[in-house]
Amino acid sequence: MDEKDINIQSNQTEQDLDEETLFVVSQTFKALGDKTRIRILHLLFQKECSVNEIADILDLRQSTVSHQLRFLKNVRLVKYRRAGTTIYYSHDDEHVINVLEQMIAHARHT
Repeated sequence: MDEKDINIQSNQTEQDLDEETLFVVSQTFKALGDKTRIRILHLLFQKECSVNEIADILDLRQSTVSHQLRFLKNVRLVKYRRAGTTIYYSHDDEHVINVLEQMIAHARHT
């Protein structure tokens, strides 16, 4: 392989998205495509909460909150910490939260 082939291959790598990146991006948009998950993420951007707190504040069933948090945790958008028997959740990706907050600002602006 000569230098020209290496440059062509390098340019393709910079332009193309690998399968893992595509998967992560699509899962992130899938997470942001659900109203309940948006509400949960928006709340967790403001403060750390337990499942019960999220359910109470957003008027959702605890099972619904737990299900959505599991999805958000699997795509690494939320993290948790244990304090005794209570688990507290918070957002885990500042980039995604910034995108979400910009989209909320955009929606409110129109």
